[in-house]
Amino acid sequence: MNRRSLIKYLGLTVPAYLLSKQAGASLGGQLAPYAAPGPFTASWDSLQQYVVPEWYRNAKFGIWAHWGPQCEPEYGDWYARGMYIEGSDQYKYHLQHYGHPSQFGFKDVVHRWKAEQWDPEQLVALYKRAGAKYFFAMANHHDNLDLWNSRHHAWNAVNVGPKKDLIGGWAKAARNNGLPFGVSIHAAHAWTWYEVAQRADKNGPLAGVPYDGKLTKADGKGAWWEGLDPQLLYAQNHPLSENSLDNGTVIRQWDWGNGVAAPSKAYCDQFLKRTIDLIDRYEPELVYFDDTVLPLYPVSDVGLQIAAYHYNKSIIRNKGKLQAVLNGKVLNEMQRKCMVWDIERGQSNVIEPFAWQTDTCIGGWHYDKRFFDGKWYKSGKTVIQTLVDVVSKNGNLLLNIPVKGNGTIDEQEKAILEEIAAWMTINAECIFDTRPWKVLGEGPAMEGAAPIAAQGFNEGKGKPLTAGDIRFTTKGDVLYAVLLGWPDDRKMKIKSLAAGNALWPESVNRIDLLGGGELHFQQNMDALEVVLPENRPAFPYAAVLKIR
Repeated sequence: MNRRSLIKYLGLTVPAYLLSKQAGASLGGQLAPYAAPGPFTASWDSLQQYVVPEWYRNAKFGIWAHWGPQCEPEYGDWYARGMYIEGSDQYKYHLQHYGHPSQFGFKDVVHRWKAEQWDPEQLVALYKRAGAKYFFAMANHHDNLDLWNSRHHAWNAVNVGPKKDLIGGWAKAARNNGLPFGVSIHAAHAWTWYEVAQRADKNGPLAGVPYDGKLTKADGKGAWWEGLDPQLLYAQNHPLSENSLDNGTVIRQWDWGNGVAAPSKAYCDQFLKRTIDLIDRYEPELVYFDDTVLPLYPVSDVGLQIAAYHYNKSIIRNKGKLQAVLNGKVLNEMQRKCMVWDIERGQSNVIEPFAWQTDTCIGGWHYDKRFFDGKWYKSGKTVIQTLVDVVSKNGNLLLNIPVKGNGTIDEQEKAILEEIAAWMTINAECIFDTRPWKVLGEGPAMEGAAPIAAQGFNEGKGKPLTAGDIRFTTKGDVLYAVLLGWPDDRKMKIKSLAAGNALWPESVNRIDLLGGGELHFQQNMDALEVVLPENRPAFPYAAVLKIR
């Protein structure tokens, strides 16, 4: 069936450009096995047609369930790697709670994980009440377990572990709550990330006994995993990368260089099939890749194929309108035109010309009970101030709320979400549907903004926010000034709005404190001076002035 006949068969109304000879072409000009009819092809030149949809630019705030089998031990991120690193905290925890990794490996942690109290409808409804305008669920992590009934990967959450279609449950809950649904995909790195599972202890009574990363399908006779091949989970049917015994090498090889063991074509092809299956089944409007640029880039073009497929499927699904978002990390200027740049645990310190996103977490990426016991979570104040700061710079915030192994969140996490929800009830209009102003803000912290890192991880490295710090957003003819601290003398000076300042050449007519009524002010040559009320508002760390 040719492209025109296919579109007619589907009953779609599609712009003429979708019917061009180039539609659906992949690298080399041939229709890829997983190409979808549309204007995008698997090349950077083609992907530069991308325009970020307005709904995403308006949404500003998403919540993420970075949840999988590594949450079952409740002992931190990258557990499926750390448990194989002799002497590490996670290795010691694993010995105490599960046994030796030669006898009880990560595949057995997956078997132990049941997600028995998981209620996606309840959780997503709470996230929506806290202000989330889109919702992400993790589809797989570096641990390589697909969290749906994957057609192309037997190690999935319907076959093992919870015996549930987790992505299906999340997708239904998101749509029932009117939230665009997104999936995060991390599994491309299992190839190198799991190399530690091929090791053996160097010391102790089991020194030299291989960990279970060496097991094959034949070894499963009589075991709970009989019929499954551990090599398909651990992806270790290959030689080790250079310097694999150095535990930090995996980070230096994240972009598939520096002596990495090159992934096989079969591995790349299977990753492509799994991801296309995910997109076809659950039709996510948002896809996040935990990769440098795109998965398996530049050693394979499967990431480019997936990007083009995702965009074209969105156009078909939305009757000719592209509504899709694709997040990638460590992007150059050209690549930021092709997808939405994501900065992990960090952010830009300027107003970016293109929409971008920071992703962060109130605790560890995977649930870690030590954060609860030590009361280490980010506060509601920190989350709200981060959101305001990011939005002032043309960005979105994607916030992970860690989910316990059983599928619930703890009471401290609920309290943080309730605080965000209460702040949103009063102040949401300064966030949603806004755009950056002419300057992002002013104040002492601006002088110490942490320099942006190509790979992120710069959050918390700048000067602390004080009563002199302000961030701006705008909507129509309204300017919002968010005060990131409350001055003791109740006088807030805004230099950017001084009389005669070119940023605001006209006189200020009225100022209201959201939730608190009209305020007195004086527009002087050095600053706009606003007199704040005697009674502090409920959230003095992010009070909002509405200026007209």
